[in-house]
Amino acid sequence: MSPTFILPGLNGSPEGHWQRHWARERTNASVIEQEDWSCPILEDWQAELDRALLAVDGAFLVAHSLGCLLAASYAGRSIAGKIRGALLVAPCSLQMTRRLHPCMIEFGEERLAPLPFPSLVIGSLNDPYMSVPDLERHVNAWGSDLATIGFAGHINIASGFGRWTEGYSFFERLNNGRSDARASDRTVSAA
Repeated sequence: MSPTFILPGLNGSPEGHWQRHWARERTNASVIEQEDWSCPILEDWQAELDRALLAVDGAFLVAHSLGCLLAASYAGRSIAGKIRGALLVAPCSLQMTRRLHPCMIEFGEERLAPLPFPSLVIGSLNDPYMSVPDLERHVNAWGSDLATIGFAGHINIASGFGRWTEGYSFFERLNNGRSDARASDRTVSAA
C-alpha cells in the first residue's frame, strides 16, 4: 500500500489535532515536517514534500488548510505523477489566511488549476478561512469532488476536531477510487 503524507497548514498541526492522531494511528502515515511553520515559503514547503515523494513509488496526501494549497501547487509539476490522490480538508483562502495571520506567507497566488490526481475536498459551511462560494470555486477549478460536513468551523482542534474518525472513511473513499462525484456530493449541503 502506498504511504500517506500528511500536510499540516500554517503553524503546523499541534498535538491533539486530527492529523497528529492520524500519523500515530496509521502505520504507513507520516507528517511532512517543515522548518518554518509560522512564516511559510511555498518553495521550501515544496522541497520537503519533493524529498518525501522522491523516496517512494507513489503516495497519498492528507492535507489541512494551507497544506491543501501546497498540494494544489503540484498541478503542472512533473513529480505530481507520484501523487495517487489527495484528501484536502478545510482548504484556506490565501487572502483570508494572510488577513487573519499577518505574518510573512510567501505562497504566491493560489493555484486554481485542475489537479492531475484524484482529490476529495472536505469542507465546512462556516469555515472562517474560506467562504462557501470560495470553497465551490476551488473545488471546481481543481476538478475535485466535494463533501461538506455541516457547520464544522475550520475542522481543527478549536472547532472540536481532535481524533476525527470520520476522516478515515473519507480517505478510504478516495483510496478505493470512490471519490467520483455523485450529484449530492458536488452540491454544498449542511448534511
